[in-house]
Amino acid sequence: MKVLISDGLDEAGLALLRGYAEVEVHRSMPKAELLEALPACDALIVRSSTQVTDEVLAAGAKLRVVGRAGTGVDNIDVEAATRRGIAVVNAPAGNSNAVAEHTIALMLALARRLYGAVSSLKAGRWEKSGLQGHEVKGKILGLIGLGRIGALVASKAKGLEMRVMAFDPYVTSARAASLGVELASLDEVLSQADFLSVHTPLTPQTHGLLGRKELARLKPTTYVLNCARGGIIDEEALEEALREGRIAGAGLDVFEVEPATSSRLIGLPNVIATPHVGASTAEAQQQVAIDVAQAVLDVLQGRIPATPVNLPYVPPQALGFLQPYLDLAQRMGAFFFQWHGGFANRLELIYQGEVCEYDTRLLTAAFLVGLLSQTTAQPVNLVNANLIAERRGLAISEMCLPTSAMYESLITARLGNGEANRSISGAMIQGEPHLVNLDDQRLTCVLAGHMLVDLHQDRPGIVGRMGLILGDEGINISFVQMSRAQRGGAQIMILGLDEPVPAALLPRFQQVPNVQRVRAISLPPLDAK
Repeated sequence: MKVLISDGLDEAGLALLRGYAEVEVHRSMPKAELLEALPACDALIVRSSTQVTDEVLAAGAKLRVVGRAGTGVDNIDVEAATRRGIAVVNAPAGNSNAVAEHTIALMLALARRLYGAVSSLKAGRWEKSGLQGHEVKGKILGLIGLGRIGALVASKAKGLEMRVMAFDPYVTSARAASLGVELASLDEVLSQADFLSVHTPLTPQTHGLLGRKELARLKPTTYVLNCARGGIIDEEALEEALREGRIAGAGLDVFEVEPATSSRLIGLPNVIATPHVGASTAEAQQQVAIDVAQAVLDVLQGRIPATPVNLPYVPPQALGFLQPYLDLAQRMGAFFFQWHGGFANRLELIYQGEVCEYDTRLLTAAFLVGLLSQTTAQPVNLVNANLIAERRGLAISEMCLPTSAMYESLITARLGNGEANRSISGAMIQGEPHLVNLDDQRLTCVLAGHMLVDLHQDRPGIVGRMGLILGDEGINISFVQMSRAQRGGAQIMILGLDEPVPAALLPRFQQVPNVQRVRAISLPPLDAK
């Protein structure tokens, strides 16, 4: 495996990667060089400089994962990555404390007029009387966004005895109360804040979130802080408000266009600006590097990453439980397609038992991987399986039932197109993935290896005739499983085989009297991971 790092990475992350993969590191990489290097790479790790466009992703023929050493992924075309089945991961927690501390530092520097005081003294002036500042104790800190970093800023502000208000439509009042934060509307936060700090991701919905209208709601004594992403605040509107004295000042670490050395905001006397260094602490860089390296390795080694961007998030404590069921669901999908030879326009996944306590979306995606991988040369994985199913016109529904009569957890898939439903059920038995029902007939076998499956009318001698054909070809039978709805009725037989059945041999089985359908099925062995 080869990992390309285009924007540099702390040695702690590099050491982790080098234990499992070939690593190529660049501090800065021109686009042409990036496009030339990507075809040989399984993974790409970037910071904020590299723009991972659809063109860049297309160049990575082997690319399986893109890692962002940081929180925001606005420099990565996540939609294009998903379409191509490329996982996107990030490191959202590693630099959170560093950014929160930088926010507080800018706030205190503005309140105490530290930049002016330092500049004045360095210029040989002693202007003590003209540099009176303000205490933050008792002041209102307004937060736009109460996620991981916003919550850390709130905690530190509470330690400074500030009153904290926040606007976040995705946070419950109970969560805010647990942080000692007053949840309020955007208008209430804007009109009451003494310090206003932005902590949202940059998305089409948050771009320009604070424009002229919103800035006009601020008090003339309010300071604005942004250590999140440039573009969330309309910089032209902010400059106007600062020049005209409609707000007191601003502390900015991020800009819409970076490097921002030519930004007119930087030269204003009531602005403290830093060059996007909020996350630039030794501790943060080390932790971010470790987090993104581990997430990339998880994807490359077939595990669910702890910090997915274009996959459902699964808490670490749930991964251990779900991992074998992901394997089970994928094997079920592959078996089902090989047995029925196609798929219809409607799929229902029914989950029963303990598995219902977890997010089942990944399990549905895993079944789709097994089902759809048989139909296209395009790689199908957990990232793009739902998208490919949607494009194939497959309508998918999920149902969860809290209990299962016979198994701790049971997965059932029903596939139909207006005809009689076709179904498959699977369960984990003694740690192994088992088929337990096929087309409403009870059968039990391990979903692994080579099998010959047939549907026939229950008549004497069929098993013997099938065995003779296999014996003539030197193919050994490892197990036999049979079921039937009623005596003399439709019967399904599964023969476990030590070798795969040659395609040319299938017509001979079909010629056996009363045999309606025969399929050769091959699944990965249990030790193939």
